[in-house]
Amino acid sequence: MRVVLAEDLYLLREGLIRLLEAHGFEIAAAVESGPELHRALVDLRPDVAVVDVRLPPTFTDEGLQAALAARRTLPGLPVLVLSQHVEQLYARELLADGSGGVGYLLKDRVFNAEQFTDAVRRVAGGGTAMDPDVIARLLRSNARDEPLAALTPREREVLELMAEGRSNAAVAQRLFVSEGAVGKHTTSIFTKLGLTASDDDNRRVLAVLAYLNGSR
Repeated sequence: MRVVLAEDLYLLREGLIRLLEAHGFEIAAAVESGPELHRALVDLRPDVAVVDVRLPPTFTDEGLQAALAARRTLPGLPVLVLSQHVEQLYARELLADGSGGVGYLLKDRVFNAEQFTDAVRRVAGGGTAMDPDVIARLLRSNARDEPLAALTPREREVLELMAEGRSNAAVAQRLFVSEGAVGKHTTSIFTKLGLTASDDDNRRVLAVLAYLNGSR
């Protein structure tokens, strides 16, 4: 599986290269700036991009903007954002097209290699890998919007876990409730959000994320 990696900090970039290679990934390119990232993605067309948000030359949002630009050229290009920051505007844009292959992890909440490499593989396979804090911020930013505001606290918990890519069984295990109870909450969530229920976990997560982005 070919990866393009964008990280401006030398030690972290080298560490990620070694970690990914140790888990069977091929590093197609490792770059440290936004322009380099865009060229590498368009020219090399990797299986997945692992991207820091803030890259040279301005250290604002070059990494995410370069990935978004490449994704517009190559629709469905899998992008996993690995950052210390939640850029809500661009996170929404990344999630907006609903084509899958997206992730957003916070560096200080990646606790082991298996968690990280599983997220890379999930995104490369067209799935989603969202940090709970990212989802919580997107939910809070929509808290005043109807019908999202109609969700109960438990339904919001279920929604956050669904948006991480968890199945009903995994949500039930996390919340210490039955899978049947999660199914009822899920049905209620879809009804309140005006979404068609689906047994396809990835599709239902993308539908919810697209709703949170306001692009149904």
